[in-house]
Amino acid sequence: MTIDEKKMDYYKERAEMYVGEDVSPDFYAWVFPKYDHVAVGTGTVIDKKGIQRYQQGIRDRAAPRIEGGEIIRVEAHPIPEHPRPWRTKGRCTLIGDAAGYVTKCSGEGIYFAGKSGFMCAEEVVRASENGTRMIDENDLKVYIRKFDEQYGPTYIVLDALQKVFYTSDAARESFVELCEEEYVQKVTFDSYLYKTVQGNNPMGDLKLGWKTLTSLWNYNKNPPPAMRKLEVA
Repeated sequence: MTIDEKKMDYYKERAEMYVGEDVSPDFYAWVFPKYDHVAVGTGTVIDKKGIQRYQQGIRDRAAPRIEGGEIIRVEAHPIPEHPRPWRTKGRCTLIGDAAGYVTKCSGEGIYFAGKSGFMCAEEVVRASENGTRMIDENDLKVYIRKFDEQYGPTYIVLDALQKVFYTSDAARESFVELCEEEYVQKVTFDSYLYKTVQGNNPMGDLKLGWKTLTSLWNYNKNPPPAMRKLEVA
């Protein structure tokens, strides 16, 4: 969407994430800048028929920020969040989106697409002895094993987080509350930066675990708080 210059200034160094049943049943929605316009969208993997409703939901929720804007393009693509059970067959192997390497919870895929391609190419060069022998399926499986060993825990943790926090509005409220914790912000930033699960502070992990359980309990047992209204940018 194109929005006026004053509203565009608000997004110069800012991106927004929205959660709630009105914008996505299992993921999140967003508004972020793209050169001279903003991307306003939502992600979901289970409700193809309802995507227009969720698209309208994020436009309604972000209305104070994008009011008066013009929709210049509408597009939708499936999110390949599920690693394929078979990624190698014969002398063919999958990388990137084709292999289902988009992470749960965050929806990141660009890094893992590039990294899987690089790791696969390295194994092809190594196994072919610089092109002097023909590689086979077992050679390509080495790349799969190395990729899974390095990044498998990241996919497992993010899958668990999505299943815990993106399943109900109560869980999403808990998720937002936990994100205010400095320790959560640090672990999240480091994990995103280094692409592997961080958090080597046992005491911090223990405190976070306890707060997560109590937060989920409180939001599931008490009426949800009123939705906060966005201020006009």
